[in-house]
Amino acid sequence: MIHRVAIIAALVLLLAAGCSRTDNEPGPGGVTVSEAKALDDAAEMLESRDGAADADTDAGR
Repeated sequence: MIHRVAIIAALVLLLAAGCSRTDNEPGPGGVTVSEAKALDDAAEMLESRDGAADADTDAGR
């Protein structure tokens, strides 16, 4: 019985480990996962800057 539980636990751990992605695996659009995260962060930063620039322009009018 203990042997069967150990085998099932090992299989579950192997399946769970196989599901994780590393940062250098290909992601969407042919870039790596870490590159995609960096692009998302950069886009978010640019979008937040654009909103601040619009508010500054409207305040000067």
